[in-house]
Amino acid sequence: MQTEGEHKDTGATEEQATPAAAATGDALSAEINAEIEAAMSDLDAEAGGGSRKPIRGPRVVQAGREHRTGVVISVGPSDIFVEFGPKELGVVERKNWKDDEDLPKVGEPLEVVVQKRDHNEGVYLCVRPGTVQKADWEMLQPGQTVEARVSGVNKGGLELDVAGHAAFMPAGQVSFDHIKDLSVFVGEKMNCRVQRVDRRGKGNIVLSRREVLAEERKAQAEKLKETLAEGQVIEGTVRKIMPFGVFVDLGGVDGLVHVSDLTHDRVGHGEKAIERFVKEGQHVRVQILKLDWDAGRIGLGMKQLEADPFAAAAETIVEGAEVTGKVTSIMDFGCFVEVAPGVEGLVHISELDWKRVAKVEDVVQIDEVISVKVLRVDQDGRKVSLSLKAMKEPPARTGGGGKGRGDRDGRSADEILKETPALRRLREKFKAQGGMKRGGLG
Repeated sequence: MQTEGEHKDTGATEEQATPAAAATGDALSAEINAEIEAAMSDLDAEAGGGSRKPIRGPRVVQAGREHRTGVVISVGPSDIFVEFGPKELGVVERKNWKDDEDLPKVGEPLEVVVQKRDHNEGVYLCVRPGTVQKADWEMLQPGQTVEARVSGVNKGGLELDVAGHAAFMPAGQVSFDHIKDLSVFVGEKMNCRVQRVDRRGKGNIVLSRREVLAEERKAQAEKLKETLAEGQVIEGTVRKIMPFGVFVDLGGVDGLVHVSDLTHDRVGHGEKAIERFVKEGQHVRVQILKLDWDAGRIGLGMKQLEADPFAAAAETIVEGAEVTGKVTSIMDFGCFVEVAPGVEGLVHISELDWKRVAKVEDVVQIDEVISVKVLRVDQDGRKVSLSLKAMKEPPARTGGGGKGRGDRDGRSADEILKETPALRRLREKFKAQGGMKRGGLG
């Protein structure tokens, strides 16, 4: 990650000298000249006054920039001197290296990018490959990494200022993710990759930030491979919400929190259901459940860092217990009732009432508080079966003249066998018809 104080190579070569680069040459002080003379004297002394084998760094041009490799001959308090050949020196400012980075040592080879040659001082002004440097726009080449400041937003992306010239960055090149409001970048400085430079007319410059971010993430990912381990608890940022879970940026690599590892609560389906628990851009604590660097997959969990509400409610939510809860959702087959924080049970439609229920909404409503009886608790499956009708009085059975099949006759045996006028008439009629006829085979 580059900071505002760092510089990045702009690809200015000897043929592309500019007033800005010349100003850098003018900044060479007497102290720098003294360092050069001292370095050359030391080399002559080491060679014993004899002739030294020429050290000529090969010239390699990349994206319009001249890369050369030389040997470090001096590491001063503000500059590092590199020899490409006899009396052919380059100078690199020490601020090209971060404070926590090791500086090159005398005698080691060092690759640099040549900005220009300062003919007055007889040295090449160089920068470290990959560092950011401000440049005049005429010197820009596709593939360079430059620092630009966001000056505004238009319909297609960002308006930027690079080297005092207007530039444009398409919205799709700002980040890996879709950013709804690009105005949050206005006023910020960012490292960008030059995509196109059209010097005709007023000059059009197109920049991209995605490639720079990809390189930074790749470097960060390599560092994370050495530090991440399964079971570790770290912090990250929610990058994207999907129907199946949440992608969390761990600072260079993304990990997935599957919806089943998001929370102990019942989540539901779709992004909107997940957004009840996390939001994009939110900082979260996660536990690493699985690392597979070969497949590029990191499994994360959030509910593992929370107390298990099912275990906490095990003492009160037992079979046969009568509890009170709130209806959280209604389905065609029944309703879910929260009987303890984070613990939901199902009241099947057949357990809503003693009578037949056509629609669940005819009996209960969302957010209604009801009393239910616990029928069954499945600890392994984390399921609770409830009954609402068990809390109601069963309907009274009616006897006597009912025609319904299965209705009980409430009369006693004496009442049934008691002689009545109606019974005598039926008996006499039966006899007049000859009584019961015998039947048989043949």
